Amino acid sequence: MENRCGWCGTEEIYTNYHDTEWGVPEYDSRALWEKLILDGFQAGLSWITILKKREVFREAFEGFDPNIIASWGEADVNRLLQNAGIVRHRGKIEATIGNARAWQKIEQREGFDTYLWKYFDGKPLQNEFETLSDVPGFTPLSTQISKDLKKEGFRFCGPTIVYAFAQACGLVNDHLVTCPRHREVKELAR
Repeated sequence: MENRCGWCGTEEIYTNYHDTEWGVPEYDSRALWEKLILDGFQAGLSWITILKKREVFREAFEGFDPNIIASWGEADVNRLLQNAGIVRHRGKIEATIGNARAWQKIEQREGFDTYLWKYFDGKPLQNEFETLSDVPGFTPLSTQISKDLKKEGFRFCGPTIVYAFAQACGLVNDHLVTCPRHREVKELAR
């Protein structure tokens, strides 16, 4: 693909992610939760590290089913800390269990998808950035969502993580206007 967003480099796993997933509007509560959790694990690391470990993460975390993970305890944390295929960080693993419980509350109350999409009035924010240097690391909106998620009991969801999550899940279209995916992703919005 010519004129692809430059952040993804040339490694096939990364370009495939850019070309097929990144920025595509996601409306499934569980899938949104999975991506938020993975973005939390990415904190302090590069996204490609998480992308390369994603399938092992999915296996280790029971397909990222928050209803299963919410019941986990210390034995599960210790089991996951032994899994070399994931990021072995006690705080992030414990946060995932707590985040599953927080997700359950929001899901039961209104739906996690509805909860997140209401910040965007139900449709992706369509940015028109021309260069990577124009793209912010976080915004006032991602800061507000982060604060609200933390009030709900979430951890590892700071403003930068939330913004990266919003970009990845198509809540925000941050493909550069020179990238063919900008228009394609824009047309996928409900």
